[in-house]
Amino acid sequence: MSRTVLSRPVIRAGKSLPRLALAALLVPALAVGPIAAGDGAPIPAAAVGTSDSGATHPPAPATSDLPSPAPTGRETLAAGSGRNTPARDVPFPAAEQIPPHLATTPAPGTQAAGLSTGQPRTRSTTIVRPAKPPRSRCGGGLPLGRVVTCTAIVDQAQDVWTVTTTADDDLLLIQLGRGSGPDFVGGRVTDATGRELCRLGVDANRCVVGAAGAYRITLRLPYSTGRGDYTIAAESTRTPSSCGQLPADLFDFGSPGSTVTLPAGAAARCHLFDQPRGALLRFADPGGPRDIRGLILDGQFGTLCELSYGGGDCRLEQPGPYRLLSWEQYGKEGTHLVTARRLSDPAGCQSLPLAPYGDPGSAVNSGVTPAGETTCHTFGTDAARPLLVRAVSLDATSFDWQVLDATGAQVCAREGIPVCTVPAAGRYTLLVSSPLYADRPHRYEVALNPLDRADGCAPNTGYAPWDQPALQVHQVARVQTNCHPFTGRAGERVIVSGARWTMDSGGERICTEPSDQVGCVLPADGDYRVISYREWTGNTPETYPLAIRRISDPVGCPTVRPGSYGTAPTGAPAPVACRILDVPAAGVYRVTALDSNNVTAFARVLDTAGRTVCAQVRCPLPAGPHTLLASRDATSTTEFAVSLLPLRPTGCTPVSDAGWADAPHRGRIDTSGQIDCLVLPTPSGASIATLLPVDAALNVDIVDADGEAECSLWWYTWHGCVLDGPAPHSALLTGHTFVTQLAYTVGFARTDAPACPTLPRDTTDTTVTTGPDRLAACFTVPADQHAARQTLTWARTAGTGRARLTVFDGTGRSTCGTDRAAQGTVTCALPPGPVTVLLDTDGNTATYRLSHRNAGTS
Repeated sequence: MSRTVLSRPVIRAGKSLPRLALAALLVPALAVGPIAAGDGAPIPAAAVGTSDSGATHPPAPATSDLPSPAPTGRETLAAGSGRNTPARDVPFPAAEQIPPHLATTPAPGTQAAGLSTGQPRTRSTTIVRPAKPPRSRCGGGLPLGRVVTCTAIVDQAQDVWTVTTTADDDLLLIQLGRGSGPDFVGGRVTDATGRELCRLGVDANRCVVGAAGAYRITLRLPYSTGRGDYTIAAESTRTPSSCGQLPADLFDFGSPGSTVTLPAGAAARCHLFDQPRGALLRFADPGGPRDIRGLILDGQFGTLCELSYGGGDCRLEQPGPYRLLSWEQYGKEGTHLVTARRLSDPAGCQSLPLAPYGDPGSAVNSGVTPAGETTCHTFGTDAARPLLVRAVSLDATSFDWQVLDATGAQVCAREGIPVCTVPAAGRYTLLVSSPLYADRPHRYEVALNPLDRADGCAPNTGYAPWDQPALQVHQVARVQTNCHPFTGRAGERVIVSGARWTMDSGGERICTEPSDQVGCVLPADGDYRVISYREWTGNTPETYPLAIRRISDPVGCPTVRPGSYGTAPTGAPAPVACRILDVPAAGVYRVTALDSNNVTAFARVLDTAGRTVCAQVRCPLPAGPHTLLASRDATSTTEFAVSLLPLRPTGCTPVSDAGWADAPHRGRIDTSGQIDCLVLPTPSGASIATLLPVDAALNVDIVDADGEAECSLWWYTWHGCVLDGPAPHSALLTGHTFVTQLAYTVGFARTDAPACPTLPRDTTDTTVTTGPDRLAACFTVPADQHAARQTLTWARTAGTGRARLTVFDGTGRSTCGTDRAAQGTVTCALPPGPVTVLLDTDGNTATYRLSHRNAGTS
């Protein structure tokens, strides 16, 4: 077998070959291998490196989370053959051209490729060429301030943009548009070393970069497959592409503002302005469908303020000149209005003089505030003082106000009582703001009243007696405030009606804390002022009542002495809200105040110092005078009648408790506040029910011998009233609300095992007749005559009216019952022992048939 021997020169020891000769030896050797054989094998790793000519391949990029596309065979071959003809615009670095897993290395102990003395090895394996990555269609230089549109980015393609800044530590504003497709692009910003500085998402982004120079923006889709489009724009905050000048009067109140246009996808617009250092500026939210954001930068490009939704306050704490950068958060196209006001030392405000009490005359400002904006008024004061801010809407719309000092710092704002205490002499600003959601401009009037001065106060009239009419105060202007002085002594308790508050001569409000007591206790001897006004939006002057009355040792209250049950109240009706109760002996009294419609008032009984003794019907009183206050309104002209009775009933009329057999009691109430009393023969521990015609407008309350309440009508009509207290027991009768006169009929029936006839249980029904003199029928069902469940039936067979059937156990408690009806059937679960069946009617003449059967028996 013959063998081919490669011819090669002999290199003698100690001898060297010229470089060109060595290269001539190497080139044939490199050509004998996979590439020479045409099988597409990759270049061995040792063949990629630095040549003697000094040419180098580009360095490998820094690693990142965005994978680089796999190189194609064309790119690899081109690099291996020494031709600079890659298949895309940006050349791949060496590390990207040759994947590590395809590189070959010499066998141990052999020389480098091309210098081996052995036979060359031929590979028989077919090399699969990697798929060609998607070609990037967009990229390149991205000028500041320009919006660039990329119509398509596909699959794993990566678009690389370069943005250049000429300032160190620049803050770049980058707007990445969402595009029209379902897939949104994202990316990152890297420096020249490949170090990541920022991640980018759709919409507005910010990125702080380092030294001046070029920065790379790499964009891609979120998944390995898909298609999208996008816009991209960048703007520098230190060296913006352009920066217009805002009008010099933009920050004056009343300025129309400045219109700013933002193209779709724009990163930001820059505007220069100059204002005094330390000024406080308020930017208005432009509103509308767009989400405008902004930054305020000082002269050294530091961020002073950030404006959310285009609005907010900004204090210029560093020197200028200043710049405003604004953008739309989502890259929407459109225009917006930059509206700003200087709150410190403002310009364009109305001058507002301090107003006197009474008619303010010319000391009134009027204004119109557009929706979402603010108007201003400036005023001066020669001292620290409390001021009443009378700001009135002419449109019945909501609004707010603030008082600022000369630096723009807030002194007070609208909250609760509209009083603002300015801390020192000087100039101040009153701002009136309209809410953004308002659907029209807000019209208003405003006046300021110094509360520590008495200019325009009415004459001092002192306390008004209770039986004298209230003052009539005239208000001729919407923002008018009225003042009525009086002189008082420490410890006096005063009630003021028709006013806003009471204050001392220095303008400090008194009695501001809530209390369960009535009125206001004066803290010291001296002069006091009552401040009053009315809110109105019309053009007609108003008149309202005002009263300043004393409730400790009051003057002008009619005197009432204890009366008797069954008669008219001793406190006759009178249009005075107070009475003096002349109590001859200590005891517990029943005290009631009612108006002419028999409506009970929430009356209080006070001692001579005006402190509350009781605020309910049951009132323990020592002997002596006491004040009853039927209304806290000292201007009230309502007629009140006052009933003062011993709590323990006396002089009561005896009645029967067997109303099913005996005639009912008849009586008459002739006036509001009258209380009739009926005494019952029923012993303690027993139970009774009341019997009333259905249309009776009568209240019935059961009390024991001491007058303490046992039951009220609404409870024991159906359920029975157990008499727990000491006997004798009495029924107190009063008319319903709005009923001042009535003739009444009432009866009572004992329900705990009364001596009623037996209701038979057989086929023979029982018939009873009721009418005006017999309001009920009563029957007993013995224990051996009923089952655990019993069915009872009644029906009207003659006459008119309706009846109600109730079953009581042996203690007199109701076990079951029905509403009033002409007939009915009810099945009851009955306890062991005898039960009582009571059929009470509405007082009409009628005949009823009753029967009972075991449940389930026809």
